[in-house]
Amino acid sequence: MAPSGDQGTWKALGELSSIGLVLVVATVIGLVGGYYADRLLGTSPWLLLIGLGLGIAAGFVNLFRSVNRADRELDDTK
Repeated sequence: MAPSGDQGTWKALGELSSIGLVLVVATVIGLVGGYYADRLLGTSPWLLLIGLGLGIAAGFVNLFRSVNRADRELDDTK
């Protein structure tokens, strides 16, 4: 168990360690959603590309939010 003074540091480290997984998951969800929407509507490949773009954008938005949240956690420990 981490000492109480370092709890913010451990929390920030946990937040930053999940960034890679979140980027991949958001991209895959957008890609799969676009793929199935294309199959359903017959608009191949447009909705797949739109879903891919939205998934990548969502991943980067989450990346920036995570980095800002971790930065605030580290600033609180100082």
